[in-house]
Amino acid sequence: MFNPIQTDHAPAAIGPYSQASDLGNLVFISGQIPLDPVSMEFVSDDVQDQTHQVMKNIGAILEEAGLSYKNLVKMNIYLDSMDDFVTVNDIYASYLSEPYPARAAVEVSRLPKGAKVEIEAIASRQ
Repeated sequence: MFNPIQTDHAPAAIGPYSQASDLGNLVFISGQIPLDPVSMEFVSDDVQDQTHQVMKNIGAILEEAGLSYKNLVKMNIYLDSMDDFVTVNDIYASYLSEPYPARAAVEVSRLPKGAKVEIEAIASRQ
């Protein structure tokens, strides 16, 4: 079994899933889209603003789990356009430090609610 993680400082789940699943040594963070946790609306249509919000949402979930960005070991980035890769990559990198987590970045045909970016993550307590 796992313990679900829930914080009001990140958007509530918009479906049948937990914000994150805590397995003790590993925390699996569900894909985050750029929803403001209070209004549950997109912060902006701009990919820069959206990426910052996604990373802030991940940070809030990490904090609720007693972790930080330094605990991230794997991340997956989903983009609605690979044309935004450099912009998203630069913002993503500004929240992290070496050693960087393993990562994949892929373009997909569509993201929930029409988001431009979604990021999921795995963090470790070790």
